[in-house]
Amino acid sequence: MKITFCIVAFTLLFSGCVYNQSPKVDLSSITQANLKQLSWEELNDIKKDDIQSAFRVFLQDCKSEKNNLVEICTLAFDTNDSTNFFQNNFTPYQLFDDKGSKKGIITGYYEPQLFGSKTKTEKYKYPIHKLPNDLVYFDSSLFTNTTPPQKFVGKIKEQHFIPYDTREEINIRDDLEAICYVDSPIDLFFLHIQGSGRITLDTNETIFVGYKENNGRDYFAIGKKLIEDGEIQKEDISMQSIEAWLKNNPNKMEQIFNFNERYIFFEETNQSASGSLGIELVAGRNIAIDTSIIPLGYPVLLKTTNPITKEKIKKIVIAADTGAAIKGKIRADYFCGYGEDAKELSGKMKQEGELILFIPNKKSMNEN
Repeated sequence: MKITFCIVAFTLLFSGCVYNQSPKVDLSSITQANLKQLSWEELNDIKKDDIQSAFRVFLQDCKSEKNNLVEICTLAFDTNDSTNFFQNNFTPYQLFDDKGSKKGIITGYYEPQLFGSKTKTEKYKYPIHKLPNDLVYFDSSLFTNTTPPQKFVGKIKEQHFIPYDTREEINIRDDLEAICYVDSPIDLFFLHIQGSGRITLDTNETIFVGYKENNGRDYFAIGKKLIEDGEIQKEDISMQSIEAWLKNNPNKMEQIFNFNERYIFFEETNQSASGSLGIELVAGRNIAIDTSIIPLGYPVLLKTTNPITKEKIKKIVIAADTGAAIKGKIRADYFCGYGEDAKELSGKMKQEGELILFIPNKKSMNEN
């Protein structure tokens, strides 16, 4: 087998290097990651994980039309050996950054609980907006052969395509339709960050909302601004510390929110938190990823630690979601579930971690 070596220093200039590249599959068509092929023997302690649980989530995510593993999913639905399915059909690859390090950042997210009403009142006055009628798309593939095609979000003004309104501009409009209204601007802001949530209405009915679209503006982490302004120390930054600061500084709240110009529009759904695959997320088994590095639907071995218990996390998770802040060669957002415990874990999770991507073997992809 021909062995291709990437010198670490060259990765500062070239992305998508592969250490000990296997000729089995065209890796460049799958990922832009820096990779090193591993053997399953090197991952022997993966047997401590609940492989059956991971396989069930993999099967569930296979039901999505957006899943990138059509051939492998066909095999998965027909297999009689779920325990060894990943080992029999995938090859593990360690992810590296452009400096040759296998360490990256693992954060967490959760499904928030909000309280609201279908009717705007003095108590329930903060809208969860539907997709606006004046939001339009520009698809570059219709005009040029740009690869990959780019999609721009904006609106038409005086026969010109212009950027869509910022968060601040949207918040002062009174012509947008709302799914419902909630009682807390802080909870609403964090709903935008998480991308989906459940709302308990004043009628005692519970509805679910999920991400529909954004306004095309760049995401900005307000925690970064609070650190820059000396409001919160870098070592103390977390969702909990940001939330506490916002509650203690109501007069500055709107101003700090507006530094993040990105605004999320939602749709009402019939299930709890679902990711980019459109399948209900499973706590502890799904992650949000950068799709240029890890395609949707792919299994990943996640190695990190729990920030609360300090226990090691080493388990197979499935890439099922994306996020504006989830960018980088070794970057993932760990879905923590629903409830106060999930909120606490996700808010504190900013851990060092490793990602090992499972890439289908060519033989498995051609069997059907």
